[in-house]
Amino acid sequence: MCTQSVGLLAGALEERGITTVCIALVRRIAERVRPPRALAVPFAFGAALGRANDAACQLRVIVQALRLLSRPGPPPVLADLEA
Repeated sequence: MCTQSVGLLAGALEERGITTVCIALVRRIAERVRPPRALAVPFAFGAALGRANDAACQLRVIVQALRLLSRPGPPPVLADLEA
């Protein structure tokens, strides 16, 4: 799904009490849509977690995205993938 659609859906889910974290392929769109929590990644479309068969990279993306759940402050929270 695209960054815009997922961000809007995340906002609607959060309004209903369901906590969300998005992985955004296009940071500029995430900034505009303002999902409650999003991790911007520098990967190509279709590869939100990185290259196929790169389990270490994929785990790093997932862990960093889930860490956004404990970030202080009210939403929106937008972070970039750390190296």
